Amino acid sequence: MQIGEVAERTGLSLRTIRYYDEMGIACPTARSQGGFRLYSEGDVERLQLVKRMKPLGFPLEDTRELLGILDRLEAGGADGPERRGLLERLEEYRSAAQARSVELRKRLEAAEDFTARLRSAQAEHGERT
Repeated sequence: MQIGEVAERTGLSLRTIRYYDEMGIACPTARSQGGFRLYSEGDVERLQLVKRMKPLGFPLEDTRELLGILDRLEAGGADGPERRGLLERLEEYRSAAQARSVELRKRLEAAEDFTARLRSAQAEHGERT
């Protein structure tokens, strides 16, 4: 599929998708004869993973490393010690993502509480939205 369809499916801008390509994070599988980027379902899944890491505050270097780990594991060529190392590193990312998710939930709860307090103040003073 072309970049416009990928943008629509992922919710990412064309500019962001091109940037990820330039950074070597999520490159299209192929190019058309006219030079247009052509993406596979796997490419879309990769972009979705990158998109999910962003709100958790992972820098692009971590994103690149995690994608490399997943690529290496999926390729299936990693031997015992290398595979264990990759799985340990994958667990570190999972643990970090979980911790960041917990923190985001706390922040969301505080934001919702703040919004409710403002709503109460509006109601108390006669303003409704």
